[in-house]
Amino acid sequence: MVDFPVSGVEINPLLPLVVSFMVSALTAPAGVSGAFLLLPFQVSVLGFTSPAVSPTNLVYNILATPGGVYRYVREGRVVWPLAWAVMLGTLPGVFVGALLRVTVLSDPDVFEVFVGLVLLYFGARLLYGVIRTSGVGTADSPDGTGRVGAIRASLRRVEYGYGGMTYTFRTTGVFALSLAVGVVGGIYSIGGGSIIAPFLVTVFGLPIYTVAGATLIGTFVTSAAGVVFYELLATTDLGAQMPIAPDWLLGLTLGAGGLAGTYVGARLQRYVPERLMRVVLGTLVTLLAIRYIL
Repeated sequence: MVDFPVSGVEINPLLPLVVSFMVSALTAPAGVSGAFLLLPFQVSVLGFTSPAVSPTNLVYNILATPGGVYRYVREGRVVWPLAWAVMLGTLPGVFVGALLRVTVLSDPDVFEVFVGLVLLYFGARLLYGVIRTSGVGTADSPDGTGRVGAIRASLRRVEYGYGGMTYTFRTTGVFALSLAVGVVGGIYSIGGGSIIAPFLVTVFGLPIYTVAGATLIGTFVTSAAGVVFYELLATTDLGAQMPIAPDWLLGLTLGAGGLAGTYVGARLQRYVPERLMRVVLGTLVTLLAIRYIL
């Protein structure tokens, strides 16, 4: 048994390690670090309910996401203009969200309702994507490499090839959307990049195989910035009133499992049907959301 000081949790460290590995391996193929499921695990299972749980979740992201990012970059499945648009949009939103978390949403009951609503959004978007694309095949490259093709980028529009098809999106649209969801990401402590993944797939029509790398990169950058911001908040009067700084020991333990999990998930992504990824994630998240809201 190990005592995690900030959270006040005393458990066998293998539990968070194994849980984070399983969650991240399941969610990494969809471009999600798994933080949105690990926060309910910390709140409901471990009993970690103070505002410090949010930056602890971000610490997990910092350590966990590089495993998946490495695989996506190595396999040539990162659309870098998309990653930059997500990062630049979510960064300012995450700071605003962090402030709201330690002020308006510092009460555990209010925060759990918010968590349920965010999870319900995740589940609904993922399951809606399954219905919308019913009967439509997923993208895959003709030569089986799964690499992103030629990219043409400007300040207003990006075009790239994948699986013999051409995909386009407006950079201003992705940036504006990232800015808005970054606020929610900062409150919910998932880095912001992860929330936008369902939108990029269902609204912008981009294949999940090319979205995943960009959103994980966005999650890493915004999570690092979020942890720094929470640490600064902990030195203010707010930090004297309640725990705000992350539980680094718990965050690193979760992150170690997540690092291995995202690597495995990213490596297996190209072999997993897109519809299956959405159905599994959407069902799991929706059931969890209903539980929190009720």
